[in-house]
Amino acid sequence: MTFPNPVGLGAGFDKNAIYLEELQILGFGFVEIGTVTPKPQSGNTTPRLFRLPKDRALINRMGFNNDGAETIARRLKKFLFDHKEKKRIIIGGNIGKNKDTPNEEAYKDYEICFRELADYVDYFVVNVSSPNTPGLRELQEKESLRKIFHHLQIINGKRTVPRPVLLKISPDLNAAQVQQVLELANEIALDGLVVSNTTIARENLVTLKEQVNSIGPGGLSGLPLFKRSTFLIKFICTNRIGNLPIIASGGIFTAAHAQEKLNAGADLVQVWTGFIYEGPGIVKKICRKLQIDRGET
Repeated sequence: MTFPNPVGLGAGFDKNAIYLEELQILGFGFVEIGTVTPKPQSGNTTPRLFRLPKDRALINRMGFNNDGAETIARRLKKFLFDHKEKKRIIIGGNIGKNKDTPNEEAYKDYEICFRELADYVDYFVVNVSSPNTPGLRELQEKESLRKIFHHLQIINGKRTVPRPVLLKISPDLNAAQVQQVLELANEIALDGLVVSNTTIARENLVTLKEQVNSIGPGGLSGLPLFKRSTFLIKFICTNRIGNLPIIASGGIFTAAHAQEKLNAGADLVQVWTGFIYEGPGIVKKICRKLQIDRGET
């Protein structure tokens, strides 16, 4: 796949594939929709998104709120039809399980989403690392992942044009757990990793501890995640077998942040919290500076 530029929008912003036209105009090289689940979900109770301005961070516990795979597939189909004669943005489909689906049946939810979206997205990301769906992170264990990916590979292999399937990992995995992911990635020929999701850690924040505690549970994103996600990229690049593509996500606000991720071994980057704080010009600012630094025109 050829990306028009290396800066994408991470999953969780355009959950329902509503703003693809607008996001393309803002200059994103790719957009990851979702997380999409088989059935529509209203998500967790509100308020569920909180800003920590002093830390340039967010805490969210959205809970995979989305319109469901069938509705989103129809929306994507229309977008592709409207753009069949012109250049369009690259679309990733981030997929997950419904909250009420038991983990032992989770692979079926990923299959439903894959089948619904496969004709309309350019790649998939399997999300088992969000901290906001009870029990979801348990699916990061090697055997659970093997079951999900083995099932998807069988279906994908029967397609005329298979879709790349990536895994989004948690920044809270320890070295042994990451090593297991890499072993599995090699075993099942995984197409890439998204590094990383939000964290449940709350260390070294400027925001008062009392204020953070009053917000409650959720995934922390933004600048406090930058060092950890970059460390993970370096660890993965050092320990992987062969070339495992990496999409970097976590604390990217500037071209310098993006360049550091690329230098660490990432192939592409995604913004999310940086988009919230820096505003709609973030992509063009990053791309312009990256081009200057590389001597491109």
